Amino acid sequence: MKKDKITFAKGIYNLNKEPNFNYQLNRVVMWNGGDLEDVKKIADKIKDSASWKKELIGIGDQAKKESRIKEAIGYYRMSEFFMYDGDLDKIKYYKLATDMFYDYYKEYFEDGTVVHYEVPYDEVNLPVLYTKAVGEKKDTILLHGGNDSYMEELFFPMLYFAEHGFDVYLFEGPGQGGVMRTQGKHFTYQWEKPVKAIIDYLNLDDVTIIGASLGGMLAPRAAAYEKRIKRVIAWSIFPNFFFVVLGMLPSSLQKVIKILMLLHAAPILNLVFKMKSKKNSTIDWGIKHGMYAYNAKSPYEYVVKLNEFQMIDVGHLIDQDVLVIGANQDHFIDYKLFKDELDSLSNVHSLTFRLFTDKECASNHCNMGNTKLTLDTMINWIELIKH
Repeated sequence: MKKDKITFAKGIYNLNKEPNFNYQLNRVVMWNGGDLEDVKKIADKIKDSASWKKELIGIGDQAKKESRIKEAIGYYRMSEFFMYDGDLDKIKYYKLATDMFYDYYKEYFEDGTVVHYEVPYDEVNLPVLYTKAVGEKKDTILLHGGNDSYMEELFFPMLYFAEHGFDVYLFEGPGQGGVMRTQGKHFTYQWEKPVKAIIDYLNLDDVTIIGASLGGMLAPRAAAYEKRIKRVIAWSIFPNFFFVVLGMLPSSLQKVIKILMLLHAAPILNLVFKMKSKKNSTIDWGIKHGMYAYNAKSPYEYVVKLNEFQMIDVGHLIDQDVLVIGANQDHFIDYKLFKDELDSLSNVHSLTFRLFTDKECASNHCNMGNTKLTLDTMINWIELIKH
């Protein structure tokens, strides 16, 4: 493959009536190298998790047959997204996509553009990809994803940062990518622990941490305790996972769930989620995947654990420079939660909030639709803070 200057597609498409399927299909195109015309052919055939799996594998097989490897990688990678944990195909297609990815992009590793590390942490190894700044180094970035991220998805944002003068360390922590899928290490809300392991192992100091999606909570959380982090970019409003999940539900149901939680009414809450799962494929997938990734035995236990995944309880300990980035039409996160987050950051050195909108093609979760604008905003902020 030919190494080109890093570019990002721009735009957002109406591909499926269900908001989450629509978002993830756009993700296939925008972040995973998929072809829009391929995706359009299957988009309206996707009704549930089973049809998602079937259709994505189908276009993956076709692309592979036609030697369109870049596209096949994206389709296989995202095919496993809605596969339920326990489905043997989930690991099969994750490994297939990952093996194909590292083979297809091997030139980056063979010529030393990207270096791969394995950092020991709590009986597993955390994978880290490192790329050196092009030209004069401006800063060191520690980059990671969120609840359902793949490290490889941020490969080109990593290279884009390097093109603009940044040393970048891209990593997966507990609960993410291969650390979850092949090493079986579940999520921890104490993100400072894997971050400390990486910073110690690589002997880093004075870094900017960037966390996407759930990483928008995890990165600030790490910064509360790890002071070698000097700058924090929360690439998503994410004050508390419990608040985020509640925000996706009707207000009447939110009140019911809050009361049931206060009463520790596990059997009733489990029944409520079971009923909702039957009616809503996003809720069904979210609960089943969440129980697996967070090592919870029931929906109730999962929701209890979600309340641990917050940064507002340690917001007062964050004294670094902070940039929070939101999206005004995020289908996962009610952007109005920004108030809870910003109010908790009472001792920061500086605080910047940027809300992207549909006018900028960046109103979706993690501003998908205009990745370049989002990354440029981060770069400009770091340069301003550093000088």
